[in-house]
Amino acid sequence: MKTRTINAIAIALGLVFSSASTAAAMTRTEYGADKDRIEKDYKADKAACDSMSGNKKDICVAEAKGKEKVAKAELEANYKPSQKHRYDARVAKAEADYDVAKERCDDMTGNAKDVCVKEAKAALTSAKADAKVQEKSGEARKDAADDKRDAEYKVAKEKCDALSGDAKDACQAKAAAQYGK
Repeated sequence: MKTRTINAIAIALGLVFSSASTAAAMTRTEYGADKDRIEKDYKADKAACDSMSGNKKDICVAEAKGKEKVAKAELEANYKPSQKHRYDARVAKAEADYDVAKERCDDMTGNAKDVCVKEAKAALTSAKADAKVQEKSGEARKDAADDKRDAEYKVAKEKCDALSGDAKDACQAKAAAQYGK
């Protein structure tokens, strides 16, 4: 009697969880509707940029494109859940952030612009490394940590370029020591 009760509970739980996972799956119709919504949102966001000019417009367009790219990647990850699609969504987010950050750097000049671009690139490298770590483990974690450290070193080195003479040499030596170069 006790075994039958346990089996009945196990079967009932199995049915509840299997129907919950089926209900969570996105239908093709829902996928198509969401894809259309994303495209409409992109067109509206891009149209809002038309009233702007110069670099503000470039930043606005980059944000609109990035939002669309991320939304499509996340939609794909929801429609066809897999490790690869989740990775692609993370990378799309990182690349969208990078594109916007690069556009924002265009407002700057000289070394400040160079540092800004290096920081944006370091953030992209770091985000991609994090996405790779979440996808895999072991060797990928070491590679990701190395990539992050290299990107941070490049930023620190670029910041030193604003200095000159002994101060620049000391700055570069400190950066090299801090990042093991």
